[in-house]
Amino acid sequence: MNEIVISTLEQGLIFAIVAIGVYITYKILDFPDLSVDGTFPLGAAVCAFGLMRDINPFLCCFLAFLSGCIGGLFTGILNVKLKIDALMSGILVMTGLYSINLRVMGKSNVPFFGKELVFNEKVNKLIVIIVILAIVKILFDLFLKTKKGFLLIAVGDNDQMVTSLGVSKDNIKILGLVISNGFVSLGGAMTAQYQGYAEVSMGTGVVVMGLAAVIIGSTILGKVSFIKGTTLAIVGAVVYKVAMAVALQFRIEPQDLKLITAIIIIVALSCNGKLFSFKRKVRGGEKVATN
Repeated sequence: MNEIVISTLEQGLIFAIVAIGVYITYKILDFPDLSVDGTFPLGAAVCAFGLMRDINPFLCCFLAFLSGCIGGLFTGILNVKLKIDALMSGILVMTGLYSINLRVMGKSNVPFFGKELVFNEKVNKLIVIIVILAIVKILFDLFLKTKKGFLLIAVGDNDQMVTSLGVSKDNIKILGLVISNGFVSLGGAMTAQYQGYAEVSMGTGVVVMGLAAVIIGSTILGKVSFIKGTTLAIVGAVVYKVAMAVALQFRIEPQDLKLITAIIIIVALSCNGKLFSFKRKVRGGEKVATN
């Protein structure tokens, strides 16, 4: 039982990195980004490419992060430069990344047998995950306190105000998508190393699961003013993984988990109708005007 609890917690904390990425697009930018279904396995694919060539596993994670940033950059360019609809931009990038991921991996499934991984017997897995997650959370929270961070918040709250300040709202939106997909790819790389293999289809439904985590976190702690958005995403991700683990303990078939995810989202949304906007107002965006 203890092993199940620890394993569920580990998976939840790894997925929290992905949830933070989804939080950026859906809550801060109010941007329905479907490209995360492609950048998640992209991170795993880049990680697999590096591990097969005996590159340091931590460096592989960083390279995965950069690859996700590039994916987010393309989504942003399609949307703000080519004026393609947000949903369609994400779909196009997600579709294109499927072929790219196959090219990078060389085949649909790459096992990591005998390769040095971030998770090994020398260091406790949970400690490694907590440290990496803490770095991601702290760095992003600090970023939100910078001028660029305030502008990112302001674009989601009131993009006209950003324009009136003489700042390109398009560039700020692209920056948000770059950071978001970078985190998602990092989560994909860590997930691949945790499970010991990378698979081209492992990104299916990630955007829905990430959204479920964000909504759950917002439903549980959204009314607590001093709780940061990243904390909501982390709590939501852990609770979501716990809910999935409990469902499996009740002998629910794995193929039914997606249905359960949909039900969880419906229940969470119905508990708080304000969440239908997919955006949580974050105080601080107005401070840009005085900086």
